[in-house]
Amino acid sequence: MSGQPTEAVDIGIPQMPAPDYPAEVRERLERDAREIIGRYPDSRSALLPLLHLVQAEEGYVTATGQRFCAEMLDLSTAEVNGVATFYTMYRRKPSGDYQVGVCTNTLCAVMGGDAIHERLRDHLGVGDGETTPDGKVTLEHVECNAACDFAPVVMVNWEFFDNQTPESACALVDDLRAGRQVAPTRGAPLCTFQETARILAGFPDERRDAVDASGSAGPASLAGLRLAKGETPPGPGVVSPRSAAADEEGE
Repeated sequence: MSGQPTEAVDIGIPQMPAPDYPAEVRERLERDAREIIGRYPDSRSALLPLLHLVQAEEGYVTATGQRFCAEMLDLSTAEVNGVATFYTMYRRKPSGDYQVGVCTNTLCAVMGGDAIHERLRDHLGVGDGETTPDGKVTLEHVECNAACDFAPVVMVNWEFFDNQTPESACALVDDLRAGRQVAPTRGAPLCTFQETARILAGFPDERRDAVDASGSAGPASLAGLRLAKGETPPGPGVVSPRSAAADEEGE
């Protein structure tokens, strides 16, 4: 062995002691970590946001980040690793600035999610969970995001891009790689994966004033709400903006 710290990529278990952060980085992370820990009656409860904090630092949860969390919370690295490797929102290897997730659960798949994912694989030249050589885009399957009335849905760093097609999804990733501004269908403006991770750690989201809270649910979801309230639902056939447009074209 070379004596250099290594990390098991397949299961994420540090094989040798990880190096520490540089002093100035460590000081800044400790300050942020103490703020996070102070929000909880039991420091152990702060593990999830602390993992987001260290992910925001390097773009994924490194062995160094796991060791830092363990030291701040008086846990073993095995305990931290067990959590970091359980949840899919924590990365264990370098990934892109933009996590492009294609929902391929039942409804999105039927509406074209599988076709979108296949096209993006060919278009980007990467497999599922892989990153483009420029470090911009990581492609992945994602589980249902509770936006079935806008299927098929693509998410970029957890922001919604609704009613996608293979063509629109390819245009989206081309814009991301070229540095062109893209706007989610709804919700907050897009930010990088590391910026998203810091927000998830519990720090202020500077985009909050730009969030459009309207239109978060489509006609199909609202129809169920109206029925529950005893109101008259909309006419049949209008289940999403896409289907509404299709109905108009067919007239």
